[in-house]
Amino acid sequence: MTPVFRAPLPAPAAQIRWPEEFGTRFTISVDTEEEFDWSAPFRRDGFGTASAAAIPDGHRRFAERGIGIVYLVDFPIATDTAAVAALQQVLADGRSEIGAQLHPWVTPPFAEKISIANSFAGNLAEPIEAAKLDRLGNAIERAFGAPPRIYRAGRYGLGPHTLRLLAARGYRIDCSMRAAYDYSREGGPDYAAIGNHAFRTGPHETILELPFTTVFTGRLRAGAAALYDRLGRLPMGRGIAARLGLLNRVALSPEDMPVAEALEAVRVAAGEGVRLLNFSFHSPSLVPGNTPYVRDAAELRQFWAWWEAVLDLLDRRSIRPATLDEILASA
Repeated sequence: MTPVFRAPLPAPAAQIRWPEEFGTRFTISVDTEEEFDWSAPFRRDGFGTASAAAIPDGHRRFAERGIGIVYLVDFPIATDTAAVAALQQVLADGRSEIGAQLHPWVTPPFAEKISIANSFAGNLAEPIEAAKLDRLGNAIERAFGAPPRIYRAGRYGLGPHTLRLLAARGYRIDCSMRAAYDYSREGGPDYAAIGNHAFRTGPHETILELPFTTVFTGRLRAGAAALYDRLGRLPMGRGIAARLGLLNRVALSPEDMPVAEALEAVRVAAGEGVRLLNFSFHSPSLVPGNTPYVRDAAELRQFWAWWEAVLDLLDRRSIRPATLDEILASA
């Protein structure tokens, strides 16, 4: 059985203390990936990349508001001519950037057995994980003219070697940690104790960690992580607590997160002093039928309505977008 990787908690001195002039900011990252059947076992073929054609039109909605996007590109996208051409269009805004996302089951070399545990790249033997990172990084550099400097492990799958491998390859930022989430039941990493504040990690603290923001809302949110864990041991405990307004776990994503709960999560996070809010979604959600979150045209309209409401709130609260350059300079 694969040992569970539990991300080490940052030392107090490793937490980023943003300068006053940074204010409260936000980022949006997109898991820019192939379309596949989310309900089927992992496989090395049978995927598509056609949804990448929708990226420029979707990007325009953000660019019109002055928002840059971090597109975390995986191997099938980086090696598809049409997908690369679509992404090159969005880089013209001068604020967006290409990063890397590793889906090990579709990234060569194919030296590992396909399994749920091995879908978390950090579980792979170190030489295999390193080789896949090299193939992905080289493909991105060939496609876009520069090596990536931000990384997300597909399925948030960091492991004991990953941060060291990233540092050796020149990565500056990791955004693989999903605050308050635990994937150990599937053989993945445990981030249940990770909070929402950015911090330095990796060898000699050379990597800036930007956790995917998750906020506990509800009347019982004080001490929420421990209570949420206990509720998970009760039949429908978490769902009942959420419906009663007692406790809810809300990731900053339009995927499976109702807009009213997301708006409250933004208010709570800002009120609790989180200075950098990190939003995310999957690129295939831009076309109905590719993900469980956007199954038809009506759900795509809801997806964009979610973003309009959230971005309007951020604007009213003077929470501004931040580029990776701005983040690195201020951190």
